[in-house]
Amino acid sequence: MKKRNLLALFSLLFAIVLFVSACSDDANSTDSDSDANANDDDQATEEASGEKTLIFGRGADSIQLDPSKVTDGESIYVTNQIYDTLVRYKEENTEVKPALATEWTPSEDGLTWTFKLRDDVKFHDGTDFTAEDVVYNFERWATSAEYIYYGYMFGASEDDLGGIIEKVEATGDYEVKFTLSEPNAPFLQTLAMPPFGIASPDAIKEHGEDYFKNPVGTGPFVFEEWVPDDSITVTKNENYFGEVANVDKVIFRTIPDNGARFMELQSGSIDMMTGLNPQDIQTAESDENLQIIRRPSMNVSYMAMNTGKEGPMSEKLVRQAINLAIDKEKLITLYEGIGKAAKNPIPPSLWGYNDEIEDYGYDVEKAKALLAEAGYADGFDITLYTFANPRPYMPQPKVTAQAIQEMLKEVNINVEIIENDWDTHLSVTENGEHDMAFLGWTGDNGDPDNFLYVLLDKDNAKMGSAGNIAFYKSDEVHDLLKEAQTEMDQEKRTELYLKAQELIHEDAPWFPIAHTTPPIAASKKVVDYVPHPTGSEPFNLLDIKQ
Repeated sequence: MKKRNLLALFSLLFAIVLFVSACSDDANSTDSDSDANANDDDQATEEASGEKTLIFGRGADSIQLDPSKVTDGESIYVTNQIYDTLVRYKEENTEVKPALATEWTPSEDGLTWTFKLRDDVKFHDGTDFTAEDVVYNFERWATSAEYIYYGYMFGASEDDLGGIIEKVEATGDYEVKFTLSEPNAPFLQTLAMPPFGIASPDAIKEHGEDYFKNPVGTGPFVFEEWVPDDSITVTKNENYFGEVANVDKVIFRTIPDNGARFMELQSGSIDMMTGLNPQDIQTAESDENLQIIRRPSMNVSYMAMNTGKEGPMSEKLVRQAINLAIDKEKLITLYEGIGKAAKNPIPPSLWGYNDEIEDYGYDVEKAKALLAEAGYADGFDITLYTFANPRPYMPQPKVTAQAIQEMLKEVNINVEIIENDWDTHLSVTENGEHDMAFLGWTGDNGDPDNFLYVLLDKDNAKMGSAGNIAFYKSDEVHDLLKEAQTEMDQEKRTELYLKAQELIHEDAPWFPIAHTTPPIAASKKVVDYVPHPTGSEPFNLLDIKQ
């Protein structure tokens, strides 16, 4: 393979998450009473037959089920059930352990990584998993612009879709060797991310452009059915090489309204849900049939200011003024106990967090002075784009937008709120249509690079595929982040990230809002569920008491 092509893999490689990120909310129908009754009847039939079905309620449908093309949480929730990666995170943190690979050996210079693979794995279509399948998947990602998200983690340059992987080759039936163009500190952590789920080459060839809705992996659950804007069903993989699932089936139901979803949980027609209204947490905690499970915090919500758009947002003094004009402490009350104020782009749970930075604080008069200095004493009109459905890092997006709208009136900034469904919101912000926009990120791999490089490096400010929706381009920050990627000493990497956060704080491309511990509400029948800091996890270890 040509160097440029497989470099396009990791330049095309990642999204983080977005930006994980991440991290989906959209649908436009609510369930009728007859639908709920039908679900209750189906569940009763399954319980009578001894089959265990977990019904998981969420606010929006998946965008698609090819993990290499998505960063939204609603898609990743499902793909995490269907696919395995070469390595995976431990159940409670982002330390790496074996998965499809049993062991790995890096060279002393960090430029080659050799992985020994399991020899007892089959894809869900019955074909054997071998080293050639790994090569096929990486070459697929490297040779198509559809996988542009991979660039987020592996360093696309301004002029080239280059990345760090020069070559992936099968050096045996069950051995794969990666050759890198330069050392990459988060390389192993990155390979555990959901976008690197290994798919069946036969299935990809069979379904072609429709593969995204006919997924075939090696994971603990097998894809069964997708009814758009209604449900996705996966069933237990009886031949799974790992711990075979305790439940026979998982149904991901789309229920757009938070309150309606919670009522279904209370009635017993679903077993778990995300997107809980903050005011419903106490209700759930006092219900003897329900439990609240809090996901460890590794996220950030923010309002990005489009620095690449001609007008006020291109002025640093204006962006600083907006930071000063918003009462963050009042804003955090909208999180009703599940959020803490953010001042940096990375959460304090990550190493490399710069706690010495002082937040801008709330100072309307100083904000007005900065606006006057920038030539905007009389204010201006501006748009704020928000998503309709709640996210783990922002439970009440529209109310939050309205609060900021009111606060900015005090400094003569007139905000027009534009609300879109989740899929549309991602599209318009990646294309830079906004002046300001809400977004957030749930970390993928426990490395600061996954936040700072993915969300704020100039490499990822490309119109049409931007993870950096502030379109912030700082050469100094870029140099620090690129150096941190190739530095293998964590103490030295920490110093680079501390400095980068200082520069970002000064340039103010964001108004950082909050870090949350997202609540998951579940029936007390659900046991042995351990939520992962990255935002989703396979469901093979949990169980349902009957």
